[in-house]
Amino acid sequence: MADFVLSTTNKTSVRKLTAPIADAAAFNGVIENVLTNNPWGCTPWEGAGESHAAVEKAAETYTARIVYEDEFGGVIGNASARAPTLAGFNAAKTELLGNTDLETAVGGSAVADPDRESYACRLRCHAANGEVYFVVFTRTSVRISSYEDDAIRDAIETWADGVAALA
Repeated sequence: MADFVLSTTNKTSVRKLTAPIADAAAFNGVIENVLTNNPWGCTPWEGAGESHAAVEKAAETYTARIVYEDEFGGVIGNASARAPTLAGFNAAKTELLGNTDLETAVGGSAVADPDRESYACRLRCHAANGEVYFVVFTRTSVRISSYEDDAIRDAIETWADGVAALA
């Protein structure tokens, strides 16, 4: 009977942040910096007949959290809205905070709950050695996955060490 033989070793590494990224704008700033400046030296590539940028967004989501408080500041309800872009997040959050019909229905005043907001973005990256790997940013961590060459992790780690929001 034939045996399975290891043909590749895909790795995953995670950096847990010492503090959550401050807000959605700061989070988006980190992502836009990577997309604009390509700090990891990625290269454009082609796959399945399609041209790809060196680094590109594969997925993105932002979740706003709103609580409804009674006249004493007690929480009596909540609402959340998930959007695929920062602009959608900001629009949804503004709508929830300004929706007086919803405040009346819940019976309290809408207040943003920024500590419970969540943000995530998955970047697809093409290393100069030909590897395609992913970097997933959340408000509390950075995860590198599907890479083999430790130089990929080392380059991202060195870059992240210089980004205050990723301490």
